[in-house]
Amino acid sequence: GVLLAGVCAAAQLRRDVPSAVGMSAEQLKRASALLAAEVESGRVGAASLLVARRGRIVLDKGFGVPADAVFLLASITKPVTACALMLLVERGQVGLSDPVNLYFPEFTGEEREKIRVRDLLSHTSGLPDMLPENTELRRAHAPLSEFVNRTLKTPLLFPPGTSFRYQSMGTLLAGTIVEKVTGQPLREFEKKEMFEPLGMKDSSLGLGGRKVADLVPCMTSPKANKADEERFGPNSDYWRDMGHPWGGMHSTTADLAILLQTFLDGGTYGGTRLFSPATVAQMIRNQNEGLNNPWGLGWALAPSRAWNALGDLVSARAFGHAGATGTVAWADPETKLLCVILTNRPYGSDSGRLLRRVSNAVAAAVE
Repeated sequence: GVLLAGVCAAAQLRRDVPSAVGMSAEQLKRASALLAAEVESGRVGAASLLVARRGRIVLDKGFGVPADAVFLLASITKPVTACALMLLVERGQVGLSDPVNLYFPEFTGEEREKIRVRDLLSHTSGLPDMLPENTELRRAHAPLSEFVNRTLKTPLLFPPGTSFRYQSMGTLLAGTIVEKVTGQPLREFEKKEMFEPLGMKDSSLGLGGRKVADLVPCMTSPKANKADEERFGPNSDYWRDMGHPWGGMHSTTADLAILLQTFLDGGTYGGTRLFSPATVAQMIRNQNEGLNNPWGLGWALAPSRAWNALGDLVSARAFGHAGATGTVAWADPETKLLCVILTNRPYGSDSGRLLRRVSNAVAAAVE
């Protein structure tokens, strides 16, 4: 049952001292100090940092909030959506080489027939990151189904498979395929098939029954339009509970550490097998050979130049993802190291520099 899974899961990632797993306590203090300074200065409102190596948690700390505070992840949601779709690939219900219009028959013309399911997960579909009418849709509190309808008609930016362009709308279609095939809302499928079996008790797509006031608020730009912020900004009920497959997940550093550890351990966590080793291998392997922007299925890979906050000191095999709300989660199979940094200051305010600096300090702690 679920309770048992939780008990097993807790037994998996255990706390230990840095020296027990070949890490420098001194260097980890440096990583912490970087976040502490940003929060003390008020430049960042809240942050949480978790570091684990070889299944041992060696740093787990909150700054301005408890270590287990719940943050809006933004785009770290994308690899989680990919995980849900990959469960259906494993079960033989969806194929990565299926044309996307197998699931959306109206998705035709302008070479749309050439888009494969895998293109949605590796950012090679030609779909845009955001729809041209994105702001109007949000202002009108449009439901996700309206975003899907518009995505099926929006002009492609390039012929499918010929280029790389980071795209949230491809992830939206991937999540919608999960709903069509399973007949369940994506948030329910993820809860039942992923979060509960792994013991990720604080994770949800959308609010998961919580109030926005109980979660870490996102910092917003002083230049932002106040009326728009209240209506559809990152702290609005609409945006927090929309459950958008490209950015609507809430979680903690501890829960994301469980997911990363599952990948480091070939798909198993605490006695629970969630993914086959074959699935894990495909998801963290470059799917974009020859396109000059390596990406896995859902996961960003260290050599990629797009959206990279994994830092400069991880190995070429590292995988992870960053989020626009100021978040990053990554793991390095080479060093068996994982790191989750959640903050509430937008990634764009410094182009991810703080996240990279902290990641560098963490990666350098391996002795």
